[in-house]
Amino acid sequence: MSVTPRLPTGPPRPGVPGPAAPAGLADAEVAELRARYGPNSLPRERVRPWWVRLGAELAHFFALMLWTAAILAFVAGMPQLGWAIAAVVIINGLFAFVQEARAERASAKLRDLLPSNVQVRRGGRTTVVGAVELVPGDIVLLAAGDRVPADLEILHASGLSLDESMLTGESLPVVREAGTAATGGTFVATGDAVGRVSATGVSTRLAEIARLTTRAEAPPSPLDLELTRVVKVIAMVSVTVGAVFFVISFLIGNPLAGAFLFAIGVTVALVPEGLLPTVTLSLAMGAQRMSRRHALVRNLQAVETLGSTTFICTDKTGTLTQNRMSAVEVWTPQGSVRLEGRGYAPEAAVAGTPPAVAAASRLAAGSRAASQGDIEEHDGEWRAVGDPMEGALAALDRRLGGAAEGPAALAGFAFDEERKRQSAVLPAGAGGRTELWVKGAPETLLALCVGDGSPSPGPGGGEGAWLDRARLTLAELAARGLRVLAVASRELTAAEAAAASRGEADAVVLERELVLRGLIGLHDPPRPAVADAIRQAREAGIRVAMVTGDHPVTAAAIAREIGLIGRGTGTEAVLEGAALPEDLQVLGALLDRDGVVISRVTPEQKLRVAHALQARGHCVAMTGDGVNDGPALEAADIGVAMGRSGTDVARNAADLVLLDDDFATIIVAVEQGRATYANIRRFLTYHLTDNVAELTPFVVWALSAGHFPLALGVLQILCLDIGTDLLPALALGGENPSAGVLRRPPERRHLMDASLLFRVFAVLGPAEVVVEMAAFATVLWLAGWHPGGALPDAATVAAASGAAFTAVVLGQLANAYACRSASRPAWRLPWGTNRMLLGAIAAELVLLAVFLFIGPVATLLGQAPPPLEGLAVAAFAIPGVLAGDAFHKMLRHRWGAGRTHPVLPHH
Repeated sequence: MSVTPRLPTGPPRPGVPGPAAPAGLADAEVAELRARYGPNSLPRERVRPWWVRLGAELAHFFALMLWTAAILAFVAGMPQLGWAIAAVVIINGLFAFVQEARAERASAKLRDLLPSNVQVRRGGRTTVVGAVELVPGDIVLLAAGDRVPADLEILHASGLSLDESMLTGESLPVVREAGTAATGGTFVATGDAVGRVSATGVSTRLAEIARLTTRAEAPPSPLDLELTRVVKVIAMVSVTVGAVFFVISFLIGNPLAGAFLFAIGVTVALVPEGLLPTVTLSLAMGAQRMSRRHALVRNLQAVETLGSTTFICTDKTGTLTQNRMSAVEVWTPQGSVRLEGRGYAPEAAVAGTPPAVAAASRLAAGSRAASQGDIEEHDGEWRAVGDPMEGALAALDRRLGGAAEGPAALAGFAFDEERKRQSAVLPAGAGGRTELWVKGAPETLLALCVGDGSPSPGPGGGEGAWLDRARLTLAELAARGLRVLAVASRELTAAEAAAASRGEADAVVLERELVLRGLIGLHDPPRPAVADAIRQAREAGIRVAMVTGDHPVTAAAIAREIGLIGRGTGTEAVLEGAALPEDLQVLGALLDRDGVVISRVTPEQKLRVAHALQARGHCVAMTGDGVNDGPALEAADIGVAMGRSGTDVARNAADLVLLDDDFATIIVAVEQGRATYANIRRFLTYHLTDNVAELTPFVVWALSAGHFPLALGVLQILCLDIGTDLLPALALGGENPSAGVLRRPPERRHLMDASLLFRVFAVLGPAEVVVEMAAFATVLWLAGWHPGGALPDAATVAAASGAAFTAVVLGQLANAYACRSASRPAWRLPWGTNRMLLGAIAAELVLLAVFLFIGPVATLLGQAPPPLEGLAVAAFAIPGVLAGDAFHKMLRHRWGAGRTHPVLPHH
């Protein structure tokens, strides 16, 4: 075991190579290798041009149906209708394009993980080159704080540990020695090293993760699937109805060309032109509400997908915990000391007897000496420098009275996996003797101790009483979820001290016959709201699993602390990534439960976890903050990244970014997602009810073989769809979540199901239609027309059509309030909770006045202001719709109590 002098950390000075650094490559060799392997950079992804992305927003299934309707309108000689429909598609496409244009692909951000410059040895001298210029075989010099520029083989290491959390999820730095590998993109937490480049650019591990992220395709969202289904149904109904009316029109004597144009008009009239912008704007309103609750939506579809979530796979470090290691308790033979402090700040409340505090202070100074980490203040906040655990030890020393600068060691022995401990030789103190201080894993250090330094063995006596006390304390601290370090020391002889100072001593020889100074309990505290958020998730019928790269014992301890496993949950499933079954069906069956901890997970295994749960029909939300999380975030139904502590890779691969890094914000977002899904059903009901009122005049005209005048024309229907109806529909899309939405399982049913269709075609629609046709017939009757008589003059039909149009608008006004709730009548809902709806209704009435009383507009639409009698009958649409809705809800409440909707498989 070699001993290295204690030197200040920092980058090597140019021209001073680290120990055992080879001369490096010659310039000619570098040029040849660069030509063979290319630059040390990740491949640039082929980004779709902006016009291709915009075209995709204008050419999806629903948009294509509207384009077809616009073309048919032009063919039928209705250019105003054609231009209006085209404008709806273009405006909606532009809006969606702008909302999502800011998202950049995760693999592009991976390039930012490589440093811009790096120190290398070439031709026998040290120089600084751009990281992109590295080639396989280059000799690289690393120091604490550096980012590894490529995959390396470590040739020499001195106290080297790497922070690989962004790649592996492991919260603690990993020790690396000569002969091991270092992965590009990781950080040097402590020590220094000399390494030989083994892979660059596209051949690195980082590039492999980039390819996984690129290949991982997000599945279609539940809303995509449902809207596609709705649009297909509407398209099929529209074309079928148009064909039927073509036949009827031809049979009653219309010429072939006229019958065709009439059928096109009917088909276009049945297309809900306002549905597409209403869905898009509703999702945008949901996204805006989420942003006010610290959840940034990068993909509009994610708003609704969150409401469909049935399984959350969450990372541990930085997601469930604060990623701030802190020493909270120190046990010494003289007693225990408890500390309460904030983060890494050097101040804390200390509780313990004076002898215990004095012993803990000496222990803290010794453990800090056997460390390389430190703490520093940055922008008013204290943070760890290097290893978070060693930063916590530095903070502990400061909190117990230590100086700002740690004790200067004569020599140090770095941590290694075999010894599982680290040592420092401190110069002679007040006692005049040089001391060796050791910190490490209790299971290895306790075996080297011969006493605990107390004057007597304590209560119970006996030669092993001190060891029994230490082990009982160790078990008690571990049971509380604390990471425990043991600290011991011994006095060195003059010969041992001299050998250590010269670098000639061996750690194994010196680390013997130690005196146990105590145990340190360290804690990475969970985020304050996590436990309550997990409880809310369970109430909402959402299963939660911890998927982390951390150690199983550490992960399980945190899981117990936050109530994910144990403590009455009925589960204690702690698995390791390497032990997961290869078969996806078996894996899905193993994981499909609440409260599972999966530790030591690789990026590939995270992908398999997501796919296995999706294969079981789950809508999976995957959280993460590291580079290693990118592929799984892309593949999950909803990827959730941390905004503060997360990497750019994770944020850009995710659909949702938590700006406050709080797991509890996911539950807030789920609540808004469920509200958005319910709102889409609300305005879908609203739109389809209008379609019933729009189609009925054509049905009556057809059944009468043209002897009953047509109550509404195609342009009037267009005004209803994207004029008077649009604002109330948007207001319904902004309804607040209903009470108890998180106290029931996710209600996964089709957007257009039997209950919605019954409400539209058997309740709300007929209520509107009765008043609509009554108002139309009343005006005709007052003008002297009766069924079977000669058709009335054009002016009378226009006034009657105005009455029918008014009845539909007023019926839709009442329908908007009826659709606010699926269970309560409109008058039992608070009127002021949706102020947008009040404004929309006012705008709807203004538009009604414009369409009726502005002469050129009314003439273009083929209508005229109706007489007072016609307006009076049309006004009955409001109480008629509200009464019909209330009666239906009363019957359903009385006869349908206890009925539930089936949960639909997502995939």
